[in-house]
Amino acid sequence: MVTVYDVPAEALILKTAQKLKENPNIVPPEWAEFVKTGRHTEKAPCQEDWWYNRAASIMRKLYVKGPMGSSKLAAEYGGYADKGSMPNRAVKGSRNIARKCMMQLEAAGYLVSKDKEGRAISPAGQSLLDNTAKEVYDEMKA
Repeated sequence: MVTVYDVPAEALILKTAQKLKENPNIVPPEWAEFVKTGRHTEKAPCQEDWWYNRAASIMRKLYVKGPMGSSKLAAEYGGYADKGSMPNRAVKGSRNIARKCMMQLEAAGYLVSKDKEGRAISPAGQSLLDNTAKEVYDEMKA
């Protein structure tokens, strides 16, 4: 059986993002085209469908690393802030983006809330990722 661990992350995320576009519960907010993804970035993302890619990436991270909250996910998507002449410093990404994506994925049935631990992947979300991983694996072998 092919799982998420057997295929490259980038290919899996892109294929899962295409499937998430078909779900009516996952829609980028109106502010998504203008917002930066964290304090460490200079501009908003230039990809038109970056919201779906981030949602798919969040699903994969929760599959691999277990239950997480928005703060820990924001740290996963963080980077280094340019502080001028002072040394650069690690900063977190946007918690709002992580939280909104998780709320939409939970409404779609792909995530479940765990008490005091954050959110975890649901059986439906695990099935979606495993089936997508199988498709990516078959494309790689063909």
